[in-house]
Amino acid sequence: MSSLERPRVGIVGLGIMGSAYARNLRESGFDVVGFDVATAAQAALAGMGGTVAGSPKEVAAQADVVLIALASVEALKVVCGGPDGLVHSIGAGVPVVEMSTFPLYAKDYCRALFEAKGNPVLDCPVSGTGAQAAVRDLVLYASGDEAVVERLRPMFDGFARSTRFVGPFGSGTKLKFVANLLVTIHNLSTAEAVLMAHRSGLDLNMMFDAIRDGAGNSRMFEVRAPMMFEEVYQPAGMKFEVYMKDLDLISEFARDMRVPTPLLAASIPFYVAALGAGRHADDTAGLYSVLKEMSEPRGK
Repeated sequence: MSSLERPRVGIVGLGIMGSAYARNLRESGFDVVGFDVATAAQAALAGMGGTVAGSPKEVAAQADVVLIALASVEALKVVCGGPDGLVHSIGAGVPVVEMSTFPLYAKDYCRALFEAKGNPVLDCPVSGTGAQAAVRDLVLYASGDEAVVERLRPMFDGFARSTRFVGPFGSGTKLKFVANLLVTIHNLSTAEAVLMAHRSGLDLNMMFDAIRDGAGNSRMFEVRAPMMFEEVYQPAGMKFEVYMKDLDLISEFARDMRVPTPLLAASIPFYVAALGAGRHADDTAGLYSVLKEMSEPRGK
């Protein structure tokens, strides 16, 4: 690594989360080289002073550490091991940080591929929405070799509010499933609470301040209640169409662990209803409008 404090950071995947990582890292003084299949994402990286690479392979050739932030397992396999994949040009000892929300088998695929070349691999999903990522309000769940995590901590501090070492490789993903179970339920409970306050005639700003100061508060209430007040759900911090993948992963993991999840099960139909209402690209705060529409008198 060229510099312990200021490695050149490669990022593959410049969507909602990856672009936020890139922007905050640039503002923190890091060189960033990135790749995304979307030309708009490439232009955004160039606009913030980053270097646009023509392929994942080009990213790996230039980076001291590589962050991966993708939306699908299929994309992960292409990016890592495909013809223009990272594995073909990554430097000796360069750490790979897999940050996506994927099943454990996908994380293991990534680890096996790069560790065979002598590259340490970390499993580091984050807790937080796209809106939180934009303002560096993320908690990073770092798992793998603790010494590598500590070596990269100055870089993580460039885009995350807190970096927690949570254990052996894979622990980060397991913790992310637990966190997202709570996010799923708290998002829906926030929608219920906001609708109750609205229908009862309470001043919503007063309600927001009062709830934040009491036992009923949650991070999802803080982040999503203001969006629900305005019923404006774009640009999305987490799109419904993307979050459905997370719901499938949490449900599958819970089944594998033989853990009953009655509140998660009760929540999922409302997320599905949002898709049915055409809210694929909306932020999941749109559950408020789903509940509102479902509860309005027919013909209104």
